[in-house]
Amino acid sequence: MAKNINRRGFIQSGSTLTLASLLPAELLASIEDIPVSPFGFATTADEVAEGIDLTGQTVLITGCNSGLGYESMKTIAAHGAHVIGTARMMEKAVNACDSVGGKTTPLVCELTDFDSVVACADSVQAMDGPLDVVMCNAGIMALPELEQVNGIEKQFVVNHLGHFILTTRLLPQVEAAPEGRIVMVSSIGYKNAPKAGIEFDNLSWDRGYKPFTAYGQTKLANALFAFELARMYAGTSVSANAIHPGLVATNLGRYITGKPRDPNEPLRKGFKTADQGASTQVYVAIHPSLKGVSGYYFEDCNPVVPTGTHMSDATLAAQLWAVSQALTAPHLG
Repeated sequence: MAKNINRRGFIQSGSTLTLASLLPAELLASIEDIPVSPFGFATTADEVAEGIDLTGQTVLITGCNSGLGYESMKTIAAHGAHVIGTARMMEKAVNACDSVGGKTTPLVCELTDFDSVVACADSVQAMDGPLDVVMCNAGIMALPELEQVNGIEKQFVVNHLGHFILTTRLLPQVEAAPEGRIVMVSSIGYKNAPKAGIEFDNLSWDRGYKPFTAYGQTKLANALFAFELARMYAGTSVSANAIHPGLVATNLGRYITGKPRDPNEPLRKGFKTADQGASTQVYVAIHPSLKGVSGYYFEDCNPVVPTGTHMSDATLAAQLWAVSQALTAPHLG
């Protein structure tokens, strides 16, 4: 690794690090330097992984029990990696892990319960080995009524803060990998974020809760977290990227339809199947062509330049890090 970053000092200094190098806008401006993949909208995760041997690698995936997380775990484990699959309940994690081929380890990670997140990270650390990939996949979308966890809107807690704790606690193991990759599952829903990008003075959403706006704020947070990690780890073996999986027919959208999706129901135009939706996060996690690629936003297995100003706002990304750190400080170790 090109640099040795002290984790404790790194976390504590997150709000004061200079923004002089590798701002997200500069990274995104060099998008033409990233290899164009042969994959696209209809590519499946298995097609992305074809011919890739992941023997000896360890990959952590949150939300392994359904949808994109399950498809990602199934593909990555089939290609030789040891997959640590997390779910809200052990029964779900065990059932998912037992149903796929390859080496898997089920763990509980209830993202609304920061003690559970810490316990999950401690269990991973106790395995005493490097982490080649941390894939932050789990999430909830557009809760119809305002729900809060310790006074903070629930989507922000699940989609961002829980993953913030998990990822930062596991950074030493990612650093120890020959090429550690952090993959944040964001969404094109970032476009629905509030006008300010992230309303730091309204993280409770007591003021004017709107389900998709609150969701959009969390997806913007996912991407900004990845971009800030990419900036902080510039020049090292650690990379961090964000992805949009596409519009995918999974139960994540149950609050739109009001019921779990029937797998036999025909797909709506523009929607992907779960194995197609998982392709981009699997591509960014394991494909050899992306060695050293960090700080980008991917759709359909290729980097794209996001619209609007918030996704390239380095000041907003640094502020998000500082606020997230303050909100989770007792659980960062």
